[in-house]
Amino acid sequence: MLRHTRIGLSEAHRTTLTALLNEDLVMMTDLYLQTKLSHWNVIGPHFIAYHELFDDIADHVLEAIDTMAERVTALGGAVNTSVQTVAGTTQLSAWSGEHRQDRAVIARLADLIGQVGNAIRSGIDQAAELEDADTADLFTEVSRQLDKDLWFLEAHID
Repeated sequence: MLRHTRIGLSEAHRTTLTALLNEDLVMMTDLYLQTKLSHWNVIGPHFIAYHELFDDIADHVLEAIDTMAERVTALGGAVNTSVQTVAGTTQLSAWSGEHRQDRAVIARLADLIGQVGNAIRSGIDQAAELEDADTADLFTEVSRQLDKDLWFLEAHID
């Protein structure tokens, strides 16, 4: 149930948009946690560089989470990213902790960011179809940062 807002979008569109944002927030929250796990657990000869890079990426993800969650509430919805919701509905594979070596962690994190980035990118078109340029712009901003973070990770792989 959405609360009333003076935003000029229909309730049906706002309902769809808040559901889309909440779905992506689940993945972003999981990505944040797995990025921090990468930050804490990575080992290898360039540990400090990767440790700091992963922390920077986690900060970017956390900032995006906050912006996306605020958009949900601005549209009249409620954010639903409790630990139970994230654990039960994330589309990302679970962190195993088996592979802590730097190249393996980088490749795993790159896979996750690529998956989330592609999901966020599909939200751009969906929000535009629902006549919400603001949410489409938000998804574009998040996608752009995820793509940049992915570029940084992939530069260590190639």
